[in-house]
Amino acid sequence: QVQLVESGGDSVQAGGSLRLSCVASGDTWSTYCMAWFRQTPGKEREAVASLYTGTSSTYYVDSVKGRFTISRDKDKNTLYLQMNSLKTEDTGMYYCTAGAGSLLGPTACSGYFDESDFANWGQGTQVTVSS
Repeated sequence: QVQLVESGGDSVQAGGSLRLSCVASGDTWSTYCMAWFRQTPGKEREAVASLYTGTSSTYYVDSVKGRFTISRDKDKNTLYLQMNSLKTEDTGMYYCTAGAGSLLGPTACSGYFDESDFANWGQGTQVTVSS
């Protein structure tokens, strides 16, 4: 079991920036598929970005491409999501998740997954973007 703790959510104005962090602890795997999802009331949880640690390959949903960057500090066991040029539609609860790279390989981790593929989740951090 992997424990994940997110932080960094805040209320900002449109056009602003935030950096979310997710510290991982517990079981370790040789490779991971790590991802950020977000959820707004009444909607399903949506994958925003993912990173496959074995190749450092990344995936972004179209709505955040060019604005968000997912990265990882291996030494700090921390996953980041740098969010720039924030829009009101980016508002939501952001969740960090991780899955074993042996189960979610580089192809699956490049966006061919949904939330049911991940067993380990953080508690979420709220991002609110106002106009």
